Amino acid sequence: MRVAVLEDESDHAALVTQALQQGGHSWVVYDTGARFIQAMVRETFDVLVLDWMMPDMTGLEVLDWLRQLENHTPVIFVTSRDAEEDIVRALAHGADDYLVKPPRAGELLARLQALKRRADGSGNGAVVVGPYEFDPSQSLARLHGEIVEMTQRQFELAVVLFRNIGRLLSRQYLLEAVWGLNDAVQTRTLDIHISQLRSLLQLADNGWRIQSVYAHGYRLETLA
Repeated sequence: MRVAVLEDESDHAALVTQALQQGGHSWVVYDTGARFIQAMVRETFDVLVLDWMMPDMTGLEVLDWLRQLENHTPVIFVTSRDAEEDIVRALAHGADDYLVKPPRAGELLARLQALKRRADGSGNGAVVVGPYEFDPSQSLARLHGEIVEMTQRQFELAVVLFRNIGRLLSRQYLLEAVWGLNDAVQTRTLDIHISQLRSLLQLADNGWRIQSVYAHGYRLETLA
C-alpha cells in the first residue's frame, strides 16, 4: 500500500510513518498543502492521510480540492481536532475516516487497510470485467473463458490495472504495487510488462487499451 501523508509537524509525521513501516507499506510526507496538491497531480496513492491545520491551507481545503477534481482516493484525517462538529464536517466534505492524535499504530494500520479494501471493491476476490476474469486466489487469468498463460508479475499488473479502470496510475505506484520496494527494478521493466499485457490480453481486439501518459504513467480505458 502506498500512502501520502499531509503533516507539517515532524513528531506526528514520525508516528504515522513508523506505523506504516511496521506494516510494510511505503509513504511520502508533504509538509504543506501546496506541495501535497502538486504531488496529487502526478502521483498515485492508495490512501491519503490528512492533518487539519497546515501552514498554508487546511486539510479540509485540500480535501475539497481533491473531490472537486474527481479524485476519490480514500482519505483519513489524523488531527488533534476532536470536537464532534469537526468530525462531522470532515466526513460531510468527503473524508472516509477520522482519527484523533496521537493515533495508535495498530488501529491506524487497520483503518488504512480497511479503506484500501473498500476502495478495491471485492478486495482479494475475483475481478470480472467484460470478457476478462482474474482470480487472485489462483493467480489465474481468463479471456472469454479460456486460460491466459501469464507470469506472476504480469498477472499482478493486470489485476492492478483492471481494479483501477479509467484511473491514471503513476509509474512509481505500479512499480511498488507489483514489484514492491525494490529500487533495482527500473521503469523499463514496467514498460515491457505493459507491452506484453497488451498482446496477451488482446486488449485492442476486445475494445480496451492501456494508454501511456507522458511523464506520468498508464491508464486502462475502453476504446469506445
